Amino acid sequence: MSLSHLSTSNFSPLKNDLIIRAAKGESVERVPIWIMRQAGRYLAEFRELLKKHSFFELVQNPQLACEVTMMPINRFDLDAAIIFSDILVIPQALGMTVEMSPQKGPIFPSPLIAPSDISKLKKDCDVKKKLSYVLDAITLTRHTLDGKVPLIGFSGAPWTLMSYMIEGGNSKTHSKAKAWLYKYPKESHNLLNLLTNIVVDYLVEQACAGAQLLQLFESNAGCLDHNLFVNFALPYIEKISKEVRFKLQERNFHDVPMIIYAKDGHYVLDELAQCGYDVLGLDWTIEPRNARKICDENLSLQGNLDPCALYASNEDLTKIIRDMLLKFGCKRYIANLGHGIYPDINPESVKHLVNQIHLISHEIIQKENI
Repeated sequence: MSLSHLSTSNFSPLKNDLIIRAAKGESVERVPIWIMRQAGRYLAEFRELLKKHSFFELVQNPQLACEVTMMPINRFDLDAAIIFSDILVIPQALGMTVEMSPQKGPIFPSPLIAPSDISKLKKDCDVKKKLSYVLDAITLTRHTLDGKVPLIGFSGAPWTLMSYMIEGGNSKTHSKAKAWLYKYPKESHNLLNLLTNIVVDYLVEQACAGAQLLQLFESNAGCLDHNLFVNFALPYIEKISKEVRFKLQERNFHDVPMIIYAKDGHYVLDELAQCGYDVLGLDWTIEPRNARKICDENLSLQGNLDPCALYASNEDLTKIIRDMLLKFGCKRYIANLGHGIYPDINPESVKHLVNQIHLISHEIIQKENI
């Protein structure tokens, strides 16, 4: 399919809208499920592609990104696809070099050391041009899906992006990035504002390109205390929700559910629940019933199965799934892992998870409706 002939005005009608209905709080016949990092190294076909192409070559080639996005959809009865990309395409669009090491993960050869380094970033970043490969991949994938399931677009949240840009990669303490919040609060806010504006434009363009839901990843929430999160993360999460919705409405996109996921953000559930998102993603540290008590009844929840549960036997995994569904309830709930799937997970366990979520939730909903 030639990308030059792709249109965003003639997508096929959606055949499975379970996740969209769950996000909006509408009735469902079974709980929908998708898996964070569902197109990844646990799939042999993805590992084969990595032998021929680097990670970012896959991300930056719309045809290959579409192919990878479709891999889990072709294997499992999932209720959503998520575009194959990476949160660090935004630092790349700002002019930073990001490499992906199979052993260490993302590496920034030249991270931000001092606030003066912010001036080196390309502040006039036009995401429609700089990240056109992601948008083309979204449009191509929407056509390739042919309405089978919805397509999710995503971005990293400002604090998470900032921390990677300063740390230069993964970190256990994030001490370099956190030092900025204490030493250079004004400059930190300037950088976070810059990133927020880009994230807003990026998510809007993803929806216009064909993404039917949008997820914001605050993956490094766990390294902040309550005060730091409320001052340096929360205002930007709220601003993104508000401005994305406003700009989409201006472009006649009125119905794109938004998901906020803050890993290890149990200490700010109250605040996250009030940020204006349709769905709150939860990691495995949060007890489902507590989350239901804290969150508004008009907010849907997503998660929070421990990824390691997929190492369990099928019999034990079935018990874990049933317990999770009974605790969350089957209304306003989207099943998912509490974080990304691990590379050594057996795909047969994923198949069992997806099938059992559907089977058990359908049984529970039928009993409730008798």
